[in-house]
Amino acid sequence: MVEFKIDHDSHVPLHVQVEQLLRELIQKKEYRRGKLLPGEEEMSKKLGISRNTFRAAMNKLVYEGLVVRKKGVGTKVNNHVVRTQLTAWSSFTREMNSKGIPFHDIEKRVSWEAASPEIARYLEIAEGVEVSRLERLRGESDYPVVLFVSYFHPRVGINKEETFDGPLYQLLEEKYHTVPRLSKEEISAILPNESLRERLEIGLAEVPILLRKRVVCDAAERPIEFCYVYYRADKFVYQINIKRE
Repeated sequence: MVEFKIDHDSHVPLHVQVEQLLRELIQKKEYRRGKLLPGEEEMSKKLGISRNTFRAAMNKLVYEGLVVRKKGVGTKVNNHVVRTQLTAWSSFTREMNSKGIPFHDIEKRVSWEAASPEIARYLEIAEGVEVSRLERLRGESDYPVVLFVSYFHPRVGINKEETFDGPLYQLLEEKYHTVPRLSKEEISAILPNESLRERLEIGLAEVPILLRKRVVCDAAERPIEFCYVYYRADKFVYQINIKRE
């Protein structure tokens, strides 16, 4: 049972204590089944804190996608957040299938373009070299969650007529005899531009999204694919487990 009180004499900041209390609260069965969480005014009075302090703690959970807040309605646990762990790497399709999440391509675009300075740097090719570009907007039903924009090294030999049907890395292995072995990742938070807000159906410009830059390499650590991955932060959470040596 969650105890609705905090220690005002503790060296731990009040908003951190409230955040921990809220994290315990959202694990309770009734809230995971859809019951509205206690309101800002009610909780502030009960805990003897300002509404700003409570709001700061709740905002942390909102930004992590753990809860959903609707104006005039209230705040509920978000049971539709996709969670993935950075412990092992596999294809996105395979990972989502293992979780029982029916992700699919909402939209797919294939094109060819000259490599920009950044793409050239990550693929270790000359700037301006023509590369294959694959853009996939993926989600549940017609609800977008993630946008992949991939560029492939000319060494892979992608055909001009390639339509990229089916799981990507299975296609690379079976059709192009290129086996992905290593994924080098960079993850950051960014504010989406107008194009990304439209594609991912994000209404507010100030709502951040997750940007994952990924270089996929073969067994010799030669780059195969460079990919920008844009995730809706309210629908996707990365979990990292680190053991102390």
